[in-house]
Amino acid sequence: MRLSSLVLIFLTPVLTHAQAPARMPAPAAATGAGFKLEAAVDRKDAIFKKGEPVSVTITLTKDGRPVSDAEVTWTFSKDGLPPYGNGKAMLKDGKAKATAKLDDPGFLQCRASFRETPTSAPITALAGAGIEPLEIKPSMPRPDDFDAFWAAQKKKLAAVPMTAKLTKEKSPSAKVEVFDAQVDCLGKPVSGYFARPAGAKPKSLPIILTVHGAGVSSSNMGSPVGWAGNGALAMDLNAHGIPNGKPADFYKSLSEGDLKDYRTAGRESRDTIYFLGMFLRLVRAIDFLTSQPEWNGKDVIVYGSSQGGFQAFAAAGIDERVTVMCAGVPAGCDHTGVVAKRVNGWPKFIPSLPVTEPDPKVLEAVRYFDNVNFAAHTHAKEAIVTVGFIDTTCPPTSVYAAYNALPIKKQIFNDVKSGHANTPAAIKAMMDVATRVIKAAAQP
Repeated sequence: MRLSSLVLIFLTPVLTHAQAPARMPAPAAATGAGFKLEAAVDRKDAIFKKGEPVSVTITLTKDGRPVSDAEVTWTFSKDGLPPYGNGKAMLKDGKAKATAKLDDPGFLQCRASFRETPTSAPITALAGAGIEPLEIKPSMPRPDDFDAFWAAQKKKLAAVPMTAKLTKEKSPSAKVEVFDAQVDCLGKPVSGYFARPAGAKPKSLPIILTVHGAGVSSSNMGSPVGWAGNGALAMDLNAHGIPNGKPADFYKSLSEGDLKDYRTAGRESRDTIYFLGMFLRLVRAIDFLTSQPEWNGKDVIVYGSSQGGFQAFAAAGIDERVTVMCAGVPAGCDHTGVVAKRVNGWPKFIPSLPVTEPDPKVLEAVRYFDNVNFAAHTHAKEAIVTVGFIDTTCPPTSVYAAYNALPIKKQIFNDVKSGHANTPAAIKAMMDVATRVIKAAAQP
């Protein structure tokens, strides 16, 4: 995108200056010392056409009252990356307006800031607008041998006998049986809590596999017990193949030790990227679940957010048994965005700030672990994705690049005022899809 593609139109008196935006994350509204700063796009759905002016209202109050005779500053960017445009204005009745436009498909980000005194820490807030986001394309094509690579990995996995050890746990529900499940895999085992309705009939239940966001933790028992109580074979899978139910210090020690930098470990080669083992455990977890006599032989849902959304895309892309994918604010999207001068998502295999020449080995390797390529390959029947318009961890530009590559029935929930989180409305949208599939499976 040319620098001239970002045009700033200031509707209040301003003085522009060249200054890159702060790198700290900011919410749509922020508070401090009685002040509350908000930034909001002046259109409810925050979706615009290319070249259409995007107007943002910046509001500052103190103890609930509008602040006048104070200055706010702002920076517009292409979802956090250059080109940048900057401005400032004096508030009138606690409000100021800033407007910009983007000539390319993407996201326009406005970062507003206020300082009570020149030496005060800034209060910041974000607003985001989508510029024809359904036109955002993957930054690089899928590798020619993408399918062959994953077929070879699954062949290696298939050579490992699927030996499962189930240890019965005390269930919080009398209607549900729950087990700690350890299933042999390549490298670390599948490790999760597995739950099923007590007395379920053979071939009667759909499957739901819930997967974790970033971090190091035990599987969660409540999730599979809840889903099983609603009529599913359910497993909550911890991301790292580690034991469940240990003291907090056990997981803290791993997160500060062996697993401290797992997100970028081995990124120089497709054969050593840490996520290879994580994604093969998804396949083995599905092997285990589909081997259960209660499975209805039809429905397999994979459900997760952030890193869990990454896993949902991956499972749907490399395992044709997955029928429904629920991915909230997914990581793993458009790793190579820097090539197209766009922001990329977590785990930030390739640094995007500042934009640098990427390592060619990393650039090549990460394409085999990119949601844009998993999406294009999926055999799933349906997908739901959520996206935060001010998400700086899994930016909306990257999420839309992956969403647009899905060739199946799909929907996206635009969380206009949300960062890297699923609001209750977004969670409901994902839950509604999974619940509908489970209820439909129960029909005779």
